[in-house]
Parts: sequence; C-alpha cells; structure tokens
Amino acid sequence: MPALRKKPAARDPAVRMARFAALRALANRLYGTATGRLRWLLITLIVGLAGCATSGRTPDPMPPVYVSERTWWQVDSDILAASRAAMIPAGNDARRFMENWRSRVHKRGEADFIPWFTGYWTQQWLAIKVAWYKLGAGEGKDPAAQRLAAYLQEQYRERVLEPVAREINPEVIRAKATQRYVRLLGEQLQAIPRRYGVPPEQFDRRLEDIPAIALAPPAAHNASLYQVVHADPLDTLPAVVALTAHIRKAAVGAGGGPSDARISPVAKRASERLVARLATSGGASAAAAAVGGVAGVVISLGAAGFGAIRHEQERPEMEAQLRESLDAALDDLWHSLMEDPANGVMAGVHHLSEQLEGRLAQTLAQPVDLEPAPREVPLPSEPPVQEEEGDEEALADEEQAEE
Repeated sequence: MPALRKKPAARDPAVRMARFAALRALANRLYGTATGRLRWLLITLIVGLAGCATSGRTPDPMPPVYVSERTWWQVDSDILAASRAAMIPAGNDARRFMENWRSRVHKRGEADFIPWFTGYWTQQWLAIKVAWYKLGAGEGKDPAAQRLAAYLQEQYRERVLEPVAREINPEVIRAKATQRYVRLLGEQLQAIPRRYGVPPEQFDRRLEDIPAIALAPPAAHNASLYQVVHADPLDTLPAVVALTAHIRKAAVGAGGGPSDARISPVAKRASERLVARLATSGGASAAAAAVGGVAGVVISLGAAGFGAIRHEQERPEMEAQLRESLDAALDDLWHSLMEDPANGVMAGVHHLSEQLEGRLAQTLAQPVDLEPAPREVPLPSEPPVQEEEGDEEALADEEQAEE
C-alpha cells in the first residue's frame, strides 16, 4: 500500500506564505475593481461636462429690434409728459419753502428793521448822513434820496435777508427743486421702454440725443437728458455746475433787498423829513462858521438833530409808511424769486424743461408715417370668397335659362 502524502502543517512557513499570497491577490482584485469603477465614473463625468460645454454651437446673435417711428413718437410724447408732471411737485415744494421764507422775512423786518429805522438815534444818524450827502453834492444837486435808498437797501439785506438766509436760503431751495425734478423725471423714464417694448440700449441712445442743458461753449457745459438723469450726485455734473453759476450770475441784485421802486419813496420821504427838521432845529455851530455858506448851515443843522418828544409823536406814522412800503417790496421780491424763470428758485427746472420742450415739441410736430395695414390673405384650406351677383344679373341669367 502506497504511503500517504503527509499534509503540510499550517505552521509550515511555506504554507503560510502561499495563503498570504492568495489573500493579497484577492484583495488586489476587489480593490482594483472598486477603484477602477470610481476612476471610470469620474472620467465619464468630466468628459460629459466638457461635451456639454463644447458640443453646442455658438448661438447666432439676435437681430436688432426694429422700433417704428410711431413708437418713437409715443416715447417722445411720454418723455414730455413726464417732464411736465415732474415740474408740479418740484414747484409745490419750492413754493412751500418760499412761503416759509417770506413769513420769516416779514417777522424779521417787524422785529429788527422797522424799530431800527424809526428809532430816535437812527434818525439822528440819518440826519447827519443826509447833511453830508447834500454837502458832497454841492448846490443844485439832490442825490440825498438816492444815496439814502442805497444805504437802506444795504441795511435791510444785513439785518433781515442775510439772517433769514442762514435758516432758509433761496439758492438752496433752487438746488433742491432742480434735484427733485430730475429725480422724479428719471423715475418716470424707467417705465417708458418697458411700456412700448423698446430695448434699453436704444432708449438710452434716444435720451442721449435730447439736450437738457445748453450753455456751450465749452462743450462740457452741455448735457443730454441721459447724462442729467444718471448723474449721481447731480451737482457734480460739469454742465449742472455751469448752470448754477449762470443762474447765480443772473440773480445778482435780485433778492438782495427791496427794489428801487419800493425803497426810493421811503428814502425820499425820509430825506425830505430829515431836511425839514434840520431846517427848524436852529443853531449854528462852529463848523458852520468855519465852513460858511449853505454847506456850513447843513452841517450845523445835521449835528443839531431834533427833539425826542417830537420824534415819538411822529413815529407811529413813520412806522406805518415804512411797513406799507416794505410789505409791497417783500411781495415783489417773493414773486421775483418764485416766478422769474431766469433767476428764481425754479430757474434750474425751467432751463431743463425748456430744453426738453424745444427738442421734443419739434419731433412731435413732425408728421408720422403710419405703416399700411396688412392685406387680408385667405386661408389655404378655404377657397376665396366669390362676390355675389347682383339681383339684376341673377334675373337676366334666369330669363336666358327659360328661353
């Protein structure tokens, strides 16, 4: 009987090495399969994404949208309507501020200027000034009233208008009215291209062709409607800076005080009254003796002045006359600042709106060629409709058939 082969023991080093080799081969197959699948999945995903990015053909550019002349006419009409609508709240705000300004000017005049002008010592000082005015004019000339009027205007500005302007300044009101008009106009312009289906870039080009500020040369002093509504802030646009300077230059003298037409009668009455009092105050001074003649008498009378008791008796009438003149002058000043399109608080708004009106009114006045209506084309599935024969033709056909 052949001898049985002895099974190698598990502790045999050769057996253990063989088992370890088999286990590692199995692990490599399993690990390699999972890793390979993962790698293949990643490669497939990358290739697919690249295919999506490069396989599609670049789309052809969209053809430009055609906007008819009729549509542009409607767009321009809406721009003009938006400008007119924006002027209303801007003007209302300016009027409200100016009403407050007028009220404060009136109160300041009552509290400061009228008491100052009708005061005893002011009248004494004015008497001396009138005397010197007459002395400088020489005989045959009477500039005292004119020079006194200029002096009163200066005092009114320093005592009334300048303190009120530190609280409510008409120039600030003008700037705010312009800014509000531009802001409201810009808000309304945003809805117009959507309303008519106009591409934004075409609408912007339309706004660039509409002048809003025209003060050139230089060219920087001109600005289109697009530049104005897109300026942020508005007062940094060179054309707006030029417009502000232009209005301020036109307003030199306007708003500086009561007009000559209102203050001159006050000065004339005051000058005549002061001269009359000087003439009755009596007394010649050493200055009169030194100077001599009419000039010496005037200086002497100017220094003498008049009594305080008489002054207090005449003061109520003096105040009433001055108050009447100042109230009329304040009304003139307020209407000038409120209504004057060249230098009033709405001057900036008027310049912008007039430029738009001038350009758009010309465009809207031009006739618009309406596109002809499309001709009716019968549907392919239906034969053209034949015109029905008249009654006389039908009757003639029946008679021929009977014959």
